[in-house]
Amino acid sequence: MRAVVSNSHGKIEEVVGLSTVDEPPLRPSDLRVEMRAASVNPIDWLIVAGALRVLPEEAFPLPLGSDGAGVVTAVGAEVTGFAVGDQVFFRVAPDRTGTFATVAVVDAALAARMPTSTSFVEAAGIPLVALTAWQGLVEQARVEAGQRLLVHGGAGAVGAAAVQIARHLGLHVTATSGAEDADWVRDLGAERVIDYRTQNFEDAGAAYDVVFDTVGGETQDRSFSVLRRGGTLVSVLGVPDAERKAELYGVTVRPFFMRPDGTQLARIAALVDTGGLRSRTDRVFPLEDARHALTRSASGHAKGKVIIAMVE
Repeated sequence: MRAVVSNSHGKIEEVVGLSTVDEPPLRPSDLRVEMRAASVNPIDWLIVAGALRVLPEEAFPLPLGSDGAGVVTAVGAEVTGFAVGDQVFFRVAPDRTGTFATVAVVDAALAARMPTSTSFVEAAGIPLVALTAWQGLVEQARVEAGQRLLVHGGAGAVGAAAVQIARHLGLHVTATSGAEDADWVRDLGAERVIDYRTQNFEDAGAAYDVVFDTVGGETQDRSFSVLRRGGTLVSVLGVPDAERKAELYGVTVRPFFMRPDGTQLARIAALVDTGGLRSRTDRVFPLEDARHALTRSASGHAKGKVIIAMVE
């Protein structure tokens, strides 16, 4: 099979290539999937750079890609609920990367049937970002209908998913974004959009129950002052000195890392099919052009998900 791999840590254009490799073995709990599309996430180019290690001792060449969509071609002996021919989307376990390939294997517990209303390209852009938003809001913040939520980075992939899921759950959503994306973020469900370049979100005069942070840095530091006492700051980027800040402001701080979950993906698929969640695609690259896909994602200029499509 063909797969995009990183041959060492370094610059994308120097170490990433398309190789012919053996298909990964099918475990009893696995699905073998003919990949149709996969999305590029920050984790992918951070792995290439060596800034994020997915295994204690990485062996090169290292397969790249952590989520995607395709068609089931084989099921492991212990698998129930899936059959050959099913269209699925998924996020693999962190130690089993390799969705930038013509074939991938994934534990069936981490997969779900694709939304019936989407293409493979659209579906491929959903798993990692939607699971991150879902787990941040539902599991970490334990949000309730009627609460006030501030989403930092509302036009980004994770932020946009958080805005939509929060709207579905009945929250009052404010989001920060650039002015050029304000209409898009409002259309997703934000009641108010704050232009982070020209406005200070602190000036909005709101005391939020939850802040969902995808930006970090100074933005995160300033966010503690807009939380009500007893509120929650959820961060996908980590929170330096979290315990001290939580005590100082009387809030709960919850940095977290998303985990793959097929049951949650099934709920997300249902939300997509009812119009409650959509993904914006920036550009689609063929498998042979994976370097440019990674570079595009790492540039910070993408408006939506960068997708790699498998072309035979």
